[in-house]
Amino acid sequence: MSSPHITQLLEDAHAEGVLSPSSLQALTVVDLGAQIQAGLGVGVDDVQASEVVLVTVMPDDSGSIRHAGHARTVCEGHNLVLDALLASQQKDGILFHTRYLNGTVLNPFRPLVDVVRMHGKNYDPDQGTPLYDQAVVLLGTVLAKAQEFTRNGVAARTVTLLITDGADCHSQRARAREVAALVNDLRRAEGHIVAGMGIDDGTTDFRRVFREMGIEDKWILTPGQSAQEIRAAFQVFSQSAVRVSQGAATFNACSLGGFGA
Repeated sequence: MSSPHITQLLEDAHAEGVLSPSSLQALTVVDLGAQIQAGLGVGVDDVQASEVVLVTVMPDDSGSIRHAGHARTVCEGHNLVLDALLASQQKDGILFHTRYLNGTVLNPFRPLVDVVRMHGKNYDPDQGTPLYDQAVVLLGTVLAKAQEFTRNGVAARTVTLLITDGADCHSQRARAREVAALVNDLRRAEGHIVAGMGIDDGTTDFRRVFREMGIEDKWILTPGQSAQEIRAAFQVFSQSAVRVSQGAATFNACSLGGFGA
């Protein structure tokens, strides 16, 4: 991989039993180092907290989002999550990461006060749906960032939301099983939640899509096509993200109960 730092983080995670051999291979068989590095953001030494919560959102920027008239609603949903976290008492210990489905990093991990909001000038949904490829990059980034903190003695919990309005159709490298291996590793390591939101396109069975990617039913949101339903789904996720930030005990209850907790 192009980044020795990323390589070391992933190898450490593997040595500690966090990352399975199959997941390590998925992250290293192709050079993903630069893509992961682009999301790492703020350094550990710049975060004055004994524990951190890493919140990651991957908005779909495929052309079908615009075609269905959802671009503004997705922006609003992302910003709604940010506002909910900014209102939490633990906001100083939360880092936020936004990476679009086609790989553009809007926010590498950074403090909430520095997060760039989504709007029409930085969000242009006109691309494809490389869902599996980018899920591997995104989850690799989450894992590497968490590893960076834990090896420096800072406890890290993570909550990640993958958003799509269609099934994968443009991945070149990864398949659903590679994503599932990473999701399963994160779940087994504890302290991590991976969720999926499938915005109804009239044909895709999003529960099946996300299940094949290793995401548990209790962490799958399937809003309809109305702006109201999509915003409501973002609201549900934001409530879980805030609960995750409130401490290990609250995280454990949330993790066990899913969105219904």
